Amino acid sequence: MSKDIPKRLLGRTALEVTILGVGGYHMAKPGEAAGIKIIRRAIDGGVNFLDNAWCYHGGKSEEIMGRALRDGYREKVILMTKNHGRDYDTFNSQLDDSLRRLQTDFIDVLQFHEIIHEGEPGRIFDEGAIDAAIEARNDNRIGHIGFTGHRWPRLLEEMLSKDFEWETVQMPVNLLDHHYRSVQKRVMATLCERNIGVIGMKSQAGGGLLRLGKTQPEDNIRFSLSMPISTLVSGMDSVEVLEENLRIARAFEPLTDGEIDSLLDATEPASRDGAYEHYKD
Repeated sequence: MSKDIPKRLLGRTALEVTILGVGGYHMAKPGEAAGIKIIRRAIDGGVNFLDNAWCYHGGKSEEIMGRALRDGYREKVILMTKNHGRDYDTFNSQLDDSLRRLQTDFIDVLQFHEIIHEGEPGRIFDEGAIDAAIEARNDNRIGHIGFTGHRWPRLLEEMLSKDFEWETVQMPVNLLDHHYRSVQKRVMATLCERNIGVIGMKSQAGGGLLRLGKTQPEDNIRFSLSMPISTLVSGMDSVEVLEENLRIARAFEPLTDGEIDSLLDATEPASRDGAYEHYKD
């Protein structure tokens, strides 16, 4: 029998999530039937954390995931999606879309997506988006509230400075981030101190680490999982990639300090200017 995928607490939410999560963006790439197959196979294989966003492929990713979660699969997972609303009405409109597409009346984790532009933290609090999120939580349409960001660490710090009990943050956790405009170096300690659940993403740096070719994909995933994160959202657009990710997650052992240093040394010279992290442009 296959070894179970390890689980970790998602910060202070009391949710136990598998260290591997399914990235929703990639579900529309292989087509609806293949996307449904990948999602269900992941759940059957022990994954219990699913990622998505209102904007992915014009809503197609959420629609595919909603169909995959029929037949009892919704009850087996912790479902997260993301919202671009910066004002009260837009947040509510997008949340309604997400609930309809995902074919559910409850989303376990809802995150403000892509805090990557100046002024967005202020808009969320000044124009009512945070009030809409709190109302949705009080109405039991969502369970927990967080945000995501991948461009400017200072914007994540600005979100964290707001008078709000954030429960999750989704951000890049990879080898290249350590060398250029590092999100991990700027906010990870604060997240750990405040027991905010860290959802890692971009373990392959959006393909940058694969292009660089200094490390192996498994090394990159193991590095991300060796950091103080709750789960790693992985883009898996085929059953073959899924099965390899499942194997790595089941067999996961944290890297030693020496192994981490070796991987960081191998990737540092070519990544000082962020050329391999296109999402920071």
